[in-house]
Amino acid sequence: MMIKSFLTGISLCFMAGSTQAQYNTLHIPDTLSGTTFNLNMRDTFVQYRPGNQTITAGINGTFWGPTLIFNQGDSVHMNVHNYLNDTTTLHWHGMHLPAVMDGGPHQTIPTGTVWQPYWKVTNNASTFWYHPHLHMKTEMQLLQGIGGFIIVRDPAEAALALPRTYGVDDIPLALTSRSFDASNAFTNTSPYGDYMLVNGTMNPQVNLPKQYVRLRILNVELERGYNLGFSDNRTFWVIGNDGGLLDAPVPVTRVKLLIGERAEILVNLGTSAVGDTLNLVAYNAGQEFGFPGSEPNATGPFGSLLNNINFTVMHMNVTAATTGAITSLPTSLVSNTYLTAADATVLDTIKVTQGTPGPGGLPFSFDNTPFVLSYINKDLGLNSVHEWTVTNNNVFGHSFHIHDIQFKLISRSSGPVASYESGWKDTYYLHVNETVSFVAKFTDYADPIHPFMYHCHIAPHEDGGMMGQFVVDDQTSVAQIQKEPSDFTIYPNPANTRIYVALSDPAMQVYYITITNSIGRTMYMLPRPQLAGGIDVSYFAPGTYFMQLTDDATKKVITKKFVKE
Repeated sequence: MMIKSFLTGISLCFMAGSTQAQYNTLHIPDTLSGTTFNLNMRDTFVQYRPGNQTITAGINGTFWGPTLIFNQGDSVHMNVHNYLNDTTTLHWHGMHLPAVMDGGPHQTIPTGTVWQPYWKVTNNASTFWYHPHLHMKTEMQLLQGIGGFIIVRDPAEAALALPRTYGVDDIPLALTSRSFDASNAFTNTSPYGDYMLVNGTMNPQVNLPKQYVRLRILNVELERGYNLGFSDNRTFWVIGNDGGLLDAPVPVTRVKLLIGERAEILVNLGTSAVGDTLNLVAYNAGQEFGFPGSEPNATGPFGSLLNNINFTVMHMNVTAATTGAITSLPTSLVSNTYLTAADATVLDTIKVTQGTPGPGGLPFSFDNTPFVLSYINKDLGLNSVHEWTVTNNNVFGHSFHIHDIQFKLISRSSGPVASYESGWKDTYYLHVNETVSFVAKFTDYADPIHPFMYHCHIAPHEDGGMMGQFVVDDQTSVAQIQKEPSDFTIYPNPANTRIYVALSDPAMQVYYITITNSIGRTMYMLPRPQLAGGIDVSYFAPGTYFMQLTDDATKKVITKKFVKE
């Protein structure tokens, strides 16, 4: 099911080009729900400013993608079509899922290819997101606008009196900024943009009802951090971190978000009058040394018109309350059981190393080991509980993210862990001269072949090699007996609409299937395919194709030919 946004394609093209209005209506992404999701990645364009259109990229649209609505317990199937002019990947940030479905740098999707990952949703209700993760090109593809929200719902969240009417009192906000060159193309000569964008809208405004409103805020910048509050310095309440609801709302006047972090907040507009206005503001002036975007220069390699100042993120107009409005704040939310340091059986340490400021400086790394696609930094035991301690004695702050799991922050050397970040996290701000420890458990999804990632989520740092990778390995299992892989046949062959795979050994498990055409172009990528319903080849042009099937037990590849009529 798709809920249509009020913003049409035509209005999107002119959402920032008008000179007749001070503000532009905030784009609310469409939603997709159910268990099968079709995501089409394309090169596109938007009329952001007078003159040339800006080349962008989007998923099912022109900048940013639809919000995917998942229900905890469902098995979700993705049909990811890459129509871009470049290879890409698509990572499901924050989701607990098999590594082969994760969409990291290893699961590259060539141009013209369909990738079909699937997994059972086990995450708690929260706000997640999806984005490209192609090594050395993540910054450029994020710059063009590829990404989107994921909202997970569960029974515990559904039982609470919280705002959840999407686009009315439950608003997703993807915060970023962009600069333009003389031809209106996006430029990344500095990782900090000059102009604020929210959900792809420049200088946005939104009408919000006179009641409690829920804002799902994501920092999707290339490098800038945000110190968020409201223009009247009102108190608001953090109700959720990256991976789920907190035990109770936490009152704050400021929240810091680094790249990849999310915060769900409640703001009470019931105390305002209809017609009142206020702004969501980045209070970024005077931040500590190393805070991304605190540099004083307005131009140059790390310059921006938004550097080291307070600036408006979004303008809000208070309108009449809705029917069934939420008018009171819950005193409690959910009951979390968190991991503690005492639960950890393994201690891991990571140090931020190298890195020098300025053009031509050394890129950052972990433990003096820049990322190499074939190198596994850590081999973790299945169901092991680890205390990770990350130290940054370097010249800049970072946004540390780990794939597959949600963790619990247990200590910061700079002071107590803030109450508003006391819940489940997958990303956090690592200050300069700070050591941070967290505890995580690596349950299920053992796979010695496909790794998960840990990395800085600042895109230039990530592309520069500030990444490591780990496998979750069932170290207690009996080693596989070496054997020859089983065989398979394809039928019908020749085929018209669907093909089926018959395995010679009924006990055989298929790890991966890749289908290429006669000149080697990849058509399908199917991780751990569910083969009972066959494989749709109806859109293939007539000709000869090759199926490469990887046996799960031996990881050996068998290739068979078939013909599409």
